[in-house]
Amino acid sequence: MGLSPDALADRIGISRAALYRAEKGGIAKVDMLTAIARELNVSLPTLLGVGIEYIPNAVAFFERMRQIEEGAEQIIGLFSPVSYLLTTRAYDRALAEVFAESVPATRQAEATKILEILAQRKDTFHRRKPSLASIISASEIERFLRSGLEGRTDLPPAQVVARRSVALAEVRHVISLLRNPEIGVQLGVSSEPFPSTSFQIVRGAGAATLTVSPFRLGHNPNITVGVGFISSAPEAVELHEGIARNLWDSSMRGAEAAEQLEHLIERYRDAAP
Repeated sequence: MGLSPDALADRIGISRAALYRAEKGGIAKVDMLTAIARELNVSLPTLLGVGIEYIPNAVAFFERMRQIEEGAEQIIGLFSPVSYLLTTRAYDRALAEVFAESVPATRQAEATKILEILAQRKDTFHRRKPSLASIISASEIERFLRSGLEGRTDLPPAQVVARRSVALAEVRHVISLLRNPEIGVQLGVSSEPFPSTSFQIVRGAGAATLTVSPFRLGHNPNITVGVGFISSAPEAVELHEGIARNLWDSSMRGAEAAEQLEHLIERYRDAAP
């Protein structure tokens, strides 16, 4: 909502210290929580995280993902073209350029914040090392190799080649993980149709949380339009886990999956040096 903690506290007529205690899960009166929810334009269950959280902006959505991943023991992900947590630092640098060319000037501050949150997510993943099962779409990888990492279609030819090189390097990184997997990391490459939205299931401390994202970080990214949602409802988690399980069972893994991606690289070898 673009409000500072002090501004929010002032609008609902409480002290900053009282708001801080509420943020930390301290005892708070229902009328105060209701006032906070009203100012933030969310329901009280959403504020408390006990219902479905509908999140209409990418900054808040990725921040919630970061918070949830802080307690992750296991992550199951279907993100295009590959789970962000497995990308390289070079991908982060290229993503900053892509946001600069694709996000309106009035929203560049949001793009910068998203990049900061994403970097924190990646740092947390490498520090905590939860198990990760990531399912990759072969068709999305093919599109990634063909088009590269770009935010618009009118880039100069030299820049197009550079962005395709970034995509090529990321796919080669995935191949290295398939051939020499890191401890706790499992990758599958699927030729089956994928959902139109990405999702991730995080398990930790005896609970499971589903995040469903309309936001895209790969080719032709979208961080400006969409409503993501987060839920711990058993039915939602189980249904999406079933999708992941079916795709995983039909996926190629290990050397077979690596060879499939190498064939795709060979097909598009002229697209990047």
